Amino acid sequence: FRYIPNGCSKDKHTCQVSFVNHFLTVMYLVSLKDSHCFLCFPGGRGEDSSVIITLPECSAFSDIPEEALTKVFTYLTLIPRTRQPGVKFIIILDRRLDTWASIKTALARIAASFPGNLHLVLVLRPTSFFHRTVTDIGFRFSQEDFMLKMPVVMLSSVTDLLRYIDENQLTSEFGGTLDYCHSDWIVLRTAIESFAVTVKDIAQMLQGFGTELAETELPEEAKAIEYLLELHTDKYRKLKDAIRSVSKEGRHLLSSLETTAKEDDSQWDVKLDWETVQRLLAQLRDMESAFDGFFEKHHLKLHQYLQLLRYEQSFQELCLEHLTAQERELCISANSLAETEQALKRLNNLESNAQEVTARAQIIILHGHQLSAGHHYAMALIMQRCNELRHYCDTLTAALKSKHTRLLQTHQMLLCLGQAQTWCDDAAYLLANQLVDKFQSKEGAQAALRDIEKLLEGAPSMLSSGLDIVTIGKMFEKHAAVQQMIQNRQACLRKLADKHVRPVQLVAPRPENTPRSKSPLFSPKHGTAQAHRYKPAYFKRRIVIEIENFHVMRELIETERIYVEELLSVLLGYRAEMDNPALSGVLPPILRSKRDILFGNMPEIYNFHIFLQDLEGCLEAPEAVGACFLERKESFQMYESYCQNKLRSEALWRQFSDCGFFLECQKKLEHKLGLDSYLLKPIQRLTKYQLLLKELIKYSTDCEGTSELQGALAAMLDLLKSVNDSMHQIAITGYEGDICELGRVLMQGSFSVWISHKKGPTRMKEMARFKPMQRHLFLYERALLLCKRREEHGDGCDKTPSYSFKHCLKMTAVGITENVKGDVKKFEIWYSGREEVYVVQAPTVEVKMAWLNELRRILTNQQKMLRGLRAT
Repeated sequence: FRYIPNGCSKDKHTCQVSFVNHFLTVMYLVSLKDSHCFLCFPGGRGEDSSVIITLPECSAFSDIPEEALTKVFTYLTLIPRTRQPGVKFIIILDRRLDTWASIKTALARIAASFPGNLHLVLVLRPTSFFHRTVTDIGFRFSQEDFMLKMPVVMLSSVTDLLRYIDENQLTSEFGGTLDYCHSDWIVLRTAIESFAVTVKDIAQMLQGFGTELAETELPEEAKAIEYLLELHTDKYRKLKDAIRSVSKEGRHLLSSLETTAKEDDSQWDVKLDWETVQRLLAQLRDMESAFDGFFEKHHLKLHQYLQLLRYEQSFQELCLEHLTAQERELCISANSLAETEQALKRLNNLESNAQEVTARAQIIILHGHQLSAGHHYAMALIMQRCNELRHYCDTLTAALKSKHTRLLQTHQMLLCLGQAQTWCDDAAYLLANQLVDKFQSKEGAQAALRDIEKLLEGAPSMLSSGLDIVTIGKMFEKHAAVQQMIQNRQACLRKLADKHVRPVQLVAPRPENTPRSKSPLFSPKHGTAQAHRYKPAYFKRRIVIEIENFHVMRELIETERIYVEELLSVLLGYRAEMDNPALSGVLPPILRSKRDILFGNMPEIYNFHIFLQDLEGCLEAPEAVGACFLERKESFQMYESYCQNKLRSEALWRQFSDCGFFLECQKKLEHKLGLDSYLLKPIQRLTKYQLLLKELIKYSTDCEGTSELQGALAAMLDLLKSVNDSMHQIAITGYEGDICELGRVLMQGSFSVWISHKKGPTRMKEMARFKPMQRHLFLYERALLLCKRREEHGDGCDKTPSYSFKHCLKMTAVGITENVKGDVKKFEIWYSGREEVYVVQAPTVEVKMAWLNELRRILTNQQKMLRGLRAT
């Protein structure tokens, strides 16, 4: 908003000096307003349009300081009417009542102080005979000196003056007709210069306020932002009031000049002054417009920052992660109806809370879309938060719905199991209490037959519907045995009712003092193992376990099928489309050449997942899942390559995420989420495997295949650790060798390290002892690297650490001391016969022991190899 006056250099210092000089000049003129003036600027013109300056009689002319005189002359050469290129000046020096000495002094001062192109100096010499004679003699002897500096003409009277200048360009005191009022001229110039200085002050205030706005650090609290908004708005309004006041002053001055110009069209100097004021007003308007635009942008950004702060606060207060944790902790394994109903009650409460939070989340998502529609500067972050919220809500809702369905199924099956148990007991009791004697008559056989038919009519609906035993596990084994007995009895009774023959198959009556059960299925003749097999608690527990295993297997297979379909959609809908000529116009050529970076080895992963067919074959035999994973243990290592490439892929995605190609492909696939979400699927799937394996192990204790499941889980956890370690490894910088020669990464972590050098000065040892360094250690099969963790770079969730290489210790020269006096978390790593000793402090004792075990294993293997080499 810096204002530069017309005719001034754009150098800031020069402009400031010019303004100060102008202002001082105006003040000096004002101070002389009521005294006898020593200089007039009537506005007349001589030959060649030379500007006329009049120096009337003034006894105090010699007392005027040289600096003030120079400033006045300089000012007169800078005002609009004299600033045209090549303008010349004529000075009329009126000394009719003065002496030669005064004339000589005045001429000398004019020659020394006047900065413009002085065309002519016309001197009205003294009128008295004596002083005229002295002046003629003095001028004759000094003429050459003056003529070298400026052209000087001595005039005897006003009549002689008219030979050089027309009378209409001279004021009345010189016999002319030009209308001029010196005091009015001073008032006008003072008003114009004051207005110019005020405009400059306004410009400086605007510039200062703009700098203040630009350098303001944004606080992280909403109240502080609101205070800033109010403060800046208040200052803005005050500045606007000041601008309006100055504009009003300028318009008033412009109106006065217009009125003067209308009264006398011949005063072209007034027109120049009018143009000057008009330019100043235009500059003021431009400054105001630029300032309004800048403040509007600043105010909008500050307001949007406040909106973002409140949106983030709403996002954090939603506590979806807390609900998700509660959902994970909610156990749905139940062995009885009471436990199932209790679990359902807890689940209903959780679903009620989840619905309330989900409703609030939907409001936040809607608000986020409104902010994005308003072109919020943080649109990408807001949409990311909206996607996260939607993902959280969908995942939580799906998980709760799944658990609800499973609990209802378990509850229904346990309810049916109870009904079946009761019916079986009643049936067994009926069979055991039907007396053989009564079967001898037709009526007795028919009565017994009716009892059996009535029993069958009262059978539970699930039993009478003949559900497949595979669907509900071994739930109806007892029912099958009882039903077979009933069918045999029914057949015998029908024969008796028709033929009056004594039945062959009989069931002994139930003893009155049976301690175990009223059902003959638990009689001693079935043996202890058979009796245990049909105990209700055991029976129910086995059913629940088989149901849970079935659900976990179904989830594993269904999610695997969805995962494979998503991989195929990405490969066909994005990667293959890069070769589609129809989309070449929206696909940057550099992106086509970097498809292997963007998608990594996703095609290889997709081809590997014929694994789905093997999993589908395990639906009826969950115990075989562990073996499936172990058979493909080595193939799963391809995920490590994918994860190592992920950082490069994300960087490429961020560079081209707004590319029209991706938007077009997403639209064709009808995907709700962008490509970056689908590129995360392999990493998310890798972590999902170990969770599902844990669930299978949980419900497969003491069952066939449990050891293979545990082996598969260990393999998946090792793979996740290896992926995590390798992701840290690729962030190492400064290592000059081939890091692959060091072997596989075995462990990595952050430690406090003290370094002592045997050959180093003692003082350095003492300093090192008390000042630990924070180092990130990478343990390879052949070396130990010490690195310094650098500050994370990136924004938000894209932040990644880097590790600056410091030391490399070859494992062939490494030794360890497991315990360090004074701290159970410390151990020593010494190098080259204790030439260098590294005291390492682990964060916990467990971490220390894990590292010592791995170091011992490496060193032991080295010793075995050395002994083997010596033996050969």
